[in-house]
Amino acid sequence: MDADHSQGPKGSLRKLLEHLSGAGKAIGVLTSGGDAQGMNAAVRAVVRMGIYVGAKVYFIYEGYQGMVDGGSNIVEADWESVSSILQVGGTIIGSARCQAFRTREGRLKAACNLVQCGITNLCVIGGDGSLTGANLFRKEWSGLLEELAKNGQIEKEAVQRYAYLNVVGMVGSIDNDFCGTDMTIGTDSALHRIIEVVDAIMTTAQSHQRTFVLEVMGRHCGYLALVSALGCGADWVFLPESPPEEGWEEQMCVKLSENRARKKRLNIIIVAEGAIDTQNKPITSEKIKELVVTQLGYDTRVTILGHVQRGGTPSAFDRILGSRMGVEAVIALLEATPDTPACVVSLNGNHAVRLPLMECVQMTQDVQKAMDERRFQDAVRLRGRSFAGNLNTYKRLAIKLPDDQIPKTNYNVAVINVGAPAAGMNAAVRSAVRVGIADGHRMLAIYDGFDGFAKGQIKEIGWTDVGGWTGQGGSILGTKRVLPGKYLEEIATQMRMHSINALLIIGGFEAYLGLLELSAAREKHEEFCVPMVMVPATVSNNVPGSDFSIGADTALNTITDTCDRIKQSASGTKRRVFIIETMGGYCGYLANMGGLAAGADAAYIFEEPFDIRDLQSNVEHLTEKMKTTIQRGLVLRNESCSENYTTDFIYQLYSEEGKGVFDCRKNVLGHMQQGGAPSPFDRNFGTKISARAMEWITAKLKEARGRGKKFTTDDSVCVLGISKRNVIFQPVAELKKETDFEHRIPKEQWWLKLRPLMKILAKYKASYDVSDSGQLEHVQPWSV
Repeated sequence: MDADHSQGPKGSLRKLLEHLSGAGKAIGVLTSGGDAQGMNAAVRAVVRMGIYVGAKVYFIYEGYQGMVDGGSNIVEADWESVSSILQVGGTIIGSARCQAFRTREGRLKAACNLVQCGITNLCVIGGDGSLTGANLFRKEWSGLLEELAKNGQIEKEAVQRYAYLNVVGMVGSIDNDFCGTDMTIGTDSALHRIIEVVDAIMTTAQSHQRTFVLEVMGRHCGYLALVSALGCGADWVFLPESPPEEGWEEQMCVKLSENRARKKRLNIIIVAEGAIDTQNKPITSEKIKELVVTQLGYDTRVTILGHVQRGGTPSAFDRILGSRMGVEAVIALLEATPDTPACVVSLNGNHAVRLPLMECVQMTQDVQKAMDERRFQDAVRLRGRSFAGNLNTYKRLAIKLPDDQIPKTNYNVAVINVGAPAAGMNAAVRSAVRVGIADGHRMLAIYDGFDGFAKGQIKEIGWTDVGGWTGQGGSILGTKRVLPGKYLEEIATQMRMHSINALLIIGGFEAYLGLLELSAAREKHEEFCVPMVMVPATVSNNVPGSDFSIGADTALNTITDTCDRIKQSASGTKRRVFIIETMGGYCGYLANMGGLAAGADAAYIFEEPFDIRDLQSNVEHLTEKMKTTIQRGLVLRNESCSENYTTDFIYQLYSEEGKGVFDCRKNVLGHMQQGGAPSPFDRNFGTKISARAMEWITAKLKEARGRGKKFTTDDSVCVLGISKRNVIFQPVAELKKETDFEHRIPKEQWWLKLRPLMKILAKYKASYDVSDSGQLEHVQPWSV
């Protein structure tokens, strides 16, 4: 990705503008409906990207109400207006429910106010109601202008000049209740709030052997309830889309008492505020509490999380999502023609896509209709693939069938952690163990990596042994960087002694290398001719075959939180630049994405070589910045980005060059990036991807059943990963050619495409390849 200060490749943003911008465009940005963390990141990206491409950008304060009232509610924004807002929750431009905009008179006033500022491009950040309103406004636009001209409120020629209105939406909603997008802005942060509370409640519940009923937001959508139940291993969950079957009261009480009998000291029940039964009657948290108290006599408490879920600082994911969507929205507005339908920019996998706004709204309304008509299976299907997947995974992991109902396969499947610890590893182990037991296998845990494997540290692990593991950081099984190469004899012996029929490896680059070594040793040791699959888990996110790895999101949040605190310290002292060193080996993922999430001025990474001239230009850039109202700087450096330009070297260079203008401090974040409780994303990702790996193992073993088949083909040694929009198994043999073994990174990395975003948002010229965007796609219920 060439991202220097020169003219970019064909199709870059600068090129794109020359035939698009023409007259100075004016973009209005508003936030409407309920607030959500990450809206400010989107506002900041719209403003800065708009200014970068030469447009005027206006804040429209207080949502549609500000548009109707006009005057001081519509104000031109400049670069500094959006400084220091990335880490702030809510929306700095305010949001209000607006009755007036629902009337034609209200929309007439709004049109008049926009025309006076020359605004014909609207970027609306809100829920489905806000976006539907924007679409109606767009349809009525020319009629509204004609009426205004007739009433003498605007000039006749203004009707021609501002003939059409372009609308692009971004969905800001903590409920994740909008069809067409994997994640809406704010959902991940809301999950952070919920999981923080659940983790805290678990310790007190454990002490007193209590049952807690937790009510989370989601009037019409159970996403928050479902994912938080997956992320904390709740005993029971109530959702609007999937009501419990008749007689659930008794089933739930049996399940709770069974769990207590298995020595579990607490029960957690999660309820979405819109939970209903199959007759569409509400199921309230109080009703559940009464039931547990009267039927079981357990000490039960209700906690209603309420607006805590909307508050607090946005997670790293929401900041990056808001920033990406904001930039994408500006490009969509620049490319729009009078015939372009209003679109929503959204996320599919890790891919930014554009979808027709009304198709998304229609499908969102179809879900509600299905629930009203008690077609609950349709409701779950319409919610999309990821919702249905979460629900199935939750059911498999929460409810254990009695042993005599599980047909035994007589297969032994072993689970091992390899490499450095990563948050979410334990969630992955729990998930694998429970899915394996549900599939009828005997599950074995290998302690302390390949080292422990060779020494025979192998024990059977049961359903209850992994209870409460999802929220634990680090690696409970123990993990080492040791590779199997030196111990192949011993490991083969252990495989034979314990008659291990399949192996699941959870780990980072060492796990990948280990898998290659075991695969290569198959000819010599037939014990290795079994299905082997690896689930990527490393903070560095450097495993070939997957765009994401377990643990990277938690590390990214640690970096972002630390940067926020450091920026606060720098703002207080004024004229200070901090240089922060992140982990990642040679992989720049953490430095680059951390830079995007924390609003850094620069991020030095190995994948994009830099020299003294680049360092010089960064110092000059910071010197200019110190003349503005933003008198602080933040620079991230990946630990191995350069042999000679070390953190100390860069610190000394900046200190010398910045003399009299700014002073410098440096911080090495170190191993704190590997620790801490796993983020909701890592718990959910670890749980789902590991369950998927176990299903693959079961399918492979089933194929070979009764044929005594040895597994010798490449497709029986795989890495399971997420690539673009799909979960895929790739044979390690094929991944070899995609790997830079010397630097332990994949040869191609998707996130490098986002590198220019960080630069543009930090006021550098950068060429940004937008050839991916621009295609309006259609919404499919199963690819949502």
